[in-house]
Order: sequence, then C-alpha cells, then structure tokens
Amino acid sequence: MTMKLTMRKVVSHIKESLEAYYPESEISGFTRVIIEHITKKPYPQVCVDPPVFTPELHARIDIILNRLKKYEPVQYIIEETEFFGLLFFVNQSVLIPRPETEELVELILKENKKSGLSLLDIGTGSGAIAVALAKNMAGASVSAWDISSKALDIAVLNSKANSTDISFSRVDVLGDYPTDKKYDIIVSNPPYVLESEKEQMELNVLEYEPHTALFVPDNNALLFYERIADIALNLLIPAGRLYFEINQAKGAETVKMLEKKGFAEVTLFQDLSKKDRMIKAELKQ
Repeated sequence: MTMKLTMRKVVSHIKESLEAYYPESEISGFTRVIIEHITKKPYPQVCVDPPVFTPELHARIDIILNRLKKYEPVQYIIEETEFFGLLFFVNQSVLIPRPETEELVELILKENKKSGLSLLDIGTGSGAIAVALAKNMAGASVSAWDISSKALDIAVLNSKANSTDISFSRVDVLGDYPTDKKYDIIVSNPPYVLESEKEQMELNVLEYEPHTALFVPDNNALLFYERIADIALNLLIPAGRLYFEINQAKGAETVKMLEKKGFAEVTLFQDLSKKDRMIKAELKQ
C-alpha cells in the first residue's frame, strides 16, 4: 500500500508543481512522459506495479519540473520524441517533429508502394521523415540533406538507432548542391513560418527551437519552396514526385508557383485539422 501511495504522491507533486503553468490536459501528458522516462517502464506497468521512488528519483523529477516551468519543451528535456511509431533523439539543434509531418509521411507511403524507389529528403533536421520512409518503404534508397552539421549528427544517430541506411550530406540548398543522382521522390518540410507570425507562437517554440529551421522573411515567404522546386526540376526522374509540407496560409500561392514552373498534377492536401498542409507535384514526362 505504501508503494502505491508513493506513486500517487509523485503524480500529485507533478500536478501541483505545474498547475500554475499548464492546462490539466497537458499536465496529464507530462506526468506520463516523466514517469516513463524516470522509471524506464511503460506507464500502465508503473501504475500496476509502482516502484519505490527514491530521493534520487524525486530529485530527477524536480529537475524536469523546473525546466518545464521555464516552458522548455519536454522532448528536449528528456531528449527524445516519438514520430511515426519510432523513437528519435532530439535536442535544441533540431526541430521537434510534429504530428502533421506524420501525415506527410503517410501520404508518401500511400502513393508510392513500388519497391526500390530513390528518395531525397531536403532539410532533414532530426532525420524524422527520411528515417520513417526508409523504415517503411521496401528497398528504398534514401538520401538526406541539411545545412546544419549539428542536425546531421543527430540525424545520423537516429538513422543508426532505427536500423536504417541513409546517405546524409551537408548541403546549403540556396548554394551549390550535388547533381550526381536522380530521384523518384523529393520531399521537404522547409522553413515556412513568417517572421510576422512570431508573436502568435508559443513561448516554448520561440525560446527553444532553432529559428533557422522555422522562419522565413515576410517578403520572401516561398524562398525555400521556389529553390527546392528548381532543384526538383533538375534532380527528379521523368514523372518523379515532389512533396512539401507548407504554411497553411500559402497553399494556393505555392500551388500557383509550382504550376508556373511546369509541374503537373499539383495537388493540395489538408491535414486532420482541415488546414492546407501538404502539396504533391509531378515532373512532366
């Protein structure tokens, strides 16, 4: 009975520590994540068979709570997150993968069932898209680029941890890029948040996530999309496909840009929240 009471006390302590900072629904999620991280066991298992929470475990929980009070994302605190059913190491050198991006991966998998396809992920960050696709596409040859060597170090780590074989390269897409390989699919989730949208963003994103992976100037919102579309014109095989995650406010504009560049079958998709979020375009044969 004492052991179970200890577990209840820990849950109460987490709730009381965070209730002035977060809504109850978020605190429930944090509680689960913290206890799983500290005990290294699934939450339902801990509830059924609670461990004794030693002073050392209490101290580790308090360190996490203090960082959460500063609105640091919990994924950075525990240095991991789940994406497409896979575990990824993350820190402040990379963006935390979002659920909407899982929808982009789902779309690509649904539309490209052939085995042995070649694929390029531009702006790979933590490697989430590249790893999820490599893991779920039979015989795929996957390459991934990023401008940040720190991000690439993390992507390599995540590729190895998830037993995928991906070719990573440090590439600034606004400069020179490798042209020695052609691809069936090019995918990118480039920076698309406008500088003017900063004031609407949560503190935990603004203060902790890498700005170079998030923001573009208001007067050049499609900067990366235009450049990556040009790269795709050069590197896609005939009838190859380009997939983007986009700013919900720029759907029609991005479609128009891709059609103007000569892409065919340009299609805009909404995410589960009914917001314009993904675009597919095909290179004409």
